[in-house]
Amino acid sequence: MRLMVLSGMAASVLLISACEQKPADPAPSASATTDETPENAPGITLFDGVVQLPAASGRPGVAYFTLAQGDGAPRKLVAVHVDGFGRAEMHESKMANGVATMSPVTEVAIDAGKTVEFKPGGYHVMLFDPEGSLAAGATTEVTITLDNGDKASTPARVQTIGGGGGMDHM
Repeated sequence: MRLMVLSGMAASVLLISACEQKPADPAPSASATTDETPENAPGITLFDGVVQLPAASGRPGVAYFTLAQGDGAPRKLVAVHVDGFGRAEMHESKMANGVATMSPVTEVAIDAGKTVEFKPGGYHVMLFDPEGSLAAGATTEVTITLDNGDKASTPARVQTIGGGGGMDHM
């Protein structure tokens, strides 16, 4: 009996001393140490990101977003990267003499106090070489690069043709 009491007391002492120990500093999370999302460029706002998956395998996807610049000197958008795709190209669709055309562009001017929309029928980003990891209903990241090297990012919801979040077949 005495052995049981002593064993119980020893266990209690160990539990109490463990509770009084200062917990070790938590290790930094993987996201904290590998977060590569750039801080948005001064005066630049990027929002309303959408990535539309290709309708058929081997076809390109497309990305849309809105880009606004507050005060400051005019800037130029010179590159776009979309997580989940190997390559992205800026394009512009136009109507001329009743004929729709689409052509690549190397830069898009952004004037101070103005907004540029990347949307169907205008500027948009064609997406090539999907990595296969994106599905409708998910979110990915769109990152733009300006002519001075500044960057800005926004989340983009991933959808299928017609804007569905993965239930278009129903």
